[in-house]
Amino acid sequence: MVRSVVGNLLETRRLATTILAFGLLAMSARRVTDPDVWWHLRTGQLIVQNHRVFHADPFSFTRFGQPWINHEWLSDVLIFALYRGAGWGGLIVGFAVVITGAFLLLFLRCPGRPYLAAFMTAWGAVASCSLWGVRPQMLSLFLTSVFLIILERADERPSLLWFTPPLMLLWVNLHAGFPVGLGLMALFAAGKLLKLPFAPRARTEVYPELRRLLLFLVLCLASVPLNPYGARMFLYPLATLRSPAIQDYVEEWRSPDFHQIILLPVLLMILAMMAAVAWSPRRLSGTEILLLLVSAGAALLSVRHIPIFVLAAVPILSAQIQAWWRARHTPGEAQNLFKLADPAASWVNGVVMVSFLALSIVWIHSIIARQSATESQTFPEAAVSFVETAGPPGPILNHYNWGGYFIWKLYPKYQVYIDGRTDLYADSIMEDDQVLCSLSSPFWQQLLDRWKIRTVILPPDTPLVVALRQNIGWKLIYADPQAVILTRRGDRPATP
Repeated sequence: MVRSVVGNLLETRRLATTILAFGLLAMSARRVTDPDVWWHLRTGQLIVQNHRVFHADPFSFTRFGQPWINHEWLSDVLIFALYRGAGWGGLIVGFAVVITGAFLLLFLRCPGRPYLAAFMTAWGAVASCSLWGVRPQMLSLFLTSVFLIILERADERPSLLWFTPPLMLLWVNLHAGFPVGLGLMALFAAGKLLKLPFAPRARTEVYPELRRLLLFLVLCLASVPLNPYGARMFLYPLATLRSPAIQDYVEEWRSPDFHQIILLPVLLMILAMMAAVAWSPRRLSGTEILLLLVSAGAALLSVRHIPIFVLAAVPILSAQIQAWWRARHTPGEAQNLFKLADPAASWVNGVVMVSFLALSIVWIHSIIARQSATESQTFPEAAVSFVETAGPPGPILNHYNWGGYFIWKLYPKYQVYIDGRTDLYADSIMEDDQVLCSLSSPFWQQLLDRWKIRTVILPPDTPLVVALRQNIGWKLIYADPQAVILTRRGDRPATP
């Protein structure tokens, strides 16, 4: 039996799937550089310690005590639990498994398994990997993949829809990306409606499917208020999308700039989809058309939505390419393309699989081993150590990308001016931060006075740092290649 299992695993077609899984896992293992992971850690720690979630901001002096909908509270607990239990390795591997799971489900949805599907899945991974990392969004990515495979197979297995309400309950407490799941259900329902004018005889099949899908959509909608913030979660994602400051200042919320080489695979996928629709003999269904239009539109509006487009588009593109291939080749040609006739093929496959597994393990281990160096290179570790020792006076003006790090390292002794919780900070505060750091307004000194800023910790090349170093009212107390610390003259260190 063992020999049979090993033999099946080493068969060439299965080897392609195995290599894809190992490759995705290695590719998904990323150094922790996201600036938000730090406040996720601190928030998760405090939730676990206090056995309650936050309803008001405790971390900043600019929004202290203001209402805060921490839509990622359960993700924060998960992130802290992984970190406390297994350190950085637990976080890196844990989120790599989540991302790999999302793309293996994508692979299962693709026609042309294993070779075409593996290639298309790898293409999708390359197109979206710039947004991967230890981030709650990855949990939304996985749940989006789960919803898509459920909805695509629900007509044949209606019982799968029973998973959607509990999954939606989980999703709404993990991340505010839950409207994606609701939107997918609505798009699949709309796709069924589009069948009716073109296939009147199918009404007897479509109506029961449509009623069933709408019933579970209602159940999922009823699950949304089952979170610590109640029905306010319905409006929260809309408020984030409508924020001008988020669109202007957060790069991943901007439209993709296809001059960047990292976005070239996305552009090629969009162009390939256009060509495949034109040349393939296969006609798209109404649901597929809706999925492509909505997901592509979202991806073109915001880089952040590219992974959703990938999950929606890759199986459709794979089906179009497979139909085009079959129209031009005999059925056996595709299979024979990768067939190994040599009796020793299983040994070759075994060597390939073991080598790929070993390389993946070595790569992941090296990522984990370099995490401490990554922290020092990405965040002002030395400057924070100086602050912990010297205790400069607060309030502190900090760099946007360092706010989360300060929350993890310096809270509660110090509160931050701003951090990555863009949904919490009013547009005016984010605009003030841009004015202060770039000196884009002549009133920047009034802003320092307004917030009673006594210490500034910013990168050395920040225009504000250059100006304050020439200002007699400020003095330099620390400098390194990453960060500069200045305080107002005459201020005393903060009390321990």
